[in-house]
Amino acid sequence: MSIIIWTIQLALVPAVSPLCIGVVRKIKARFQNRVGAGIFQPYRDLWKLFHKDEVISEDASWIFKCAPYLIFSTTVIIGASIPLFTTIFSINVLGDLLVVIYLIALGTFFLALAGMDVGSAFGGFGSSREMTVAALTEGGLMFSILVPAFSAHSTNLFAISGAVASFSFFAFAPMILALAAFIIAMLAETGRFPFDNPATHLELTMIHEAMVLEYSGKRLALIEWAAANKFFIFLALGANLFFPWGMSSSERLGDVPLALILFFAKILAFSVFVAVLESTIVKFRFFRLPDLLFTSFILSIIAMSLTI
Repeated sequence: MSIIIWTIQLALVPAVSPLCIGVVRKIKARFQNRVGAGIFQPYRDLWKLFHKDEVISEDASWIFKCAPYLIFSTTVIIGASIPLFTTIFSINVLGDLLVVIYLIALGTFFLALAGMDVGSAFGGFGSSREMTVAALTEGGLMFSILVPAFSAHSTNLFAISGAVASFSFFAFAPMILALAAFIIAMLAETGRFPFDNPATHLELTMIHEAMVLEYSGKRLALIEWAAANKFFIFLALGANLFFPWGMSSSERLGDVPLALILFFAKILAFSVFVAVLESTIVKFRFFRLPDLLFTSFILSIIAMSLTI
């Protein structure tokens, strides 16, 4: 039974992640008094890109050609290593929070490396901005997840989810601060407002898009799919580390449907929250971003001091 559940978990992230992007775009369009594309439009975009030819620069090395496959594979591995709808995989070695954070950093590293590989001006400054933001984000991200880890006395994400679900109401004071720090880090890692605008190609504002301008066809589809996977992974981490109620704790397949329904409800709530947040704030100037990321780090430290 555990093999079937693990197979569902392995396929869940790449199968559902484009839908989250579609939901966020649809809600943002409504806030802008537009009809907007359907929530399934990201699937159509991926299908279209997979059927297009590629144009690759003569200066591109194997890094540029292999990076999309490595980045996409990394997100799939992370998706199978984090708690989604069950906590039964507590002995999973890849489920350690440090392993997950380093795998996320590995994907960011290869994306920045691919952006610089062809030597274009856009790719260079996009990669520089991405690594600057990533370096400032990792501290707040790691310490925000360490707060529930210290409370659960474990660094395994599955064990953390199972332990947090049994916490009393009074134990959630530091968790609220950690959640605020995690949300700031999530917005930075996934290239959302106020750090980046995922819908722009303006030179002065783009970070993620600058690194992938040289990609086309199938490799661009993998890059966009991996970005959707990463967004879904952070939504799942936020939902199941800070609101882990409703997850299945047994190998019975009968518990899976209800756990999946509750998981999708939490993911939908987080998607709506991100869409509303992006519709009510503006993008910050690049040199103001360190202040916001430092706030995330400070909130995490305060939360940890309340936990220890």
